[in-house]
Amino acid sequence: MTQWITTISLWIIPGLISIILLFAIWNRVPVFETFVDGAKNGFQTAINIMPHLVGMMVAITVFRESGALQLVIDFIHPFLTMFHFPTEVFPLAMMRPITGTGALAITTDLIATHGPDSFIGRLASTMQGSSDTTLYIITVYFGAVGIKKAGYALKVGLFADLIAVIASLMIVSYYF
Repeated sequence: MTQWITTISLWIIPGLISIILLFAIWNRVPVFETFVDGAKNGFQTAINIMPHLVGMMVAITVFRESGALQLVIDFIHPFLTMFHFPTEVFPLAMMRPITGTGALAITTDLIATHGPDSFIGRLASTMQGSSDTTLYIITVYFGAVGIKKAGYALKVGLFADLIAVIASLMIVSYYF
């Protein structure tokens, strides 16, 4: 069974690409020209995203380096201990909706400090895998395509991130 899964996983992406190319050729789509046009649009999108990305990175750095994150952690510490939520993992819960790279750095540091099989390491890994970078997505991608009214998407995304944190704590506490 493992051999079948390995073989399928090796061939699934090349197979899908081949099927798409054959379908395009069958429908007489100019494949290379279409690819080049897509690459041009992708490059233009990257240029449009850059100001939003720089703004988000500056805001994250200011929040972290100003000490505001530590003030929030100190303020919420009694609440976290009431729910047996490690304060070491709280910065990850705060940063994950903002930036994937920053959250990954926090997760890596937590795992290096506490170990991958510790409660904190498992909780950080579960939170990293079960939540998304909501603010990053809204700032960069919504900004790139010109969506101005992102209120509902922001509320739903942040609520989903909160549920991911709560579910991660419950699942890791239950299983480990």
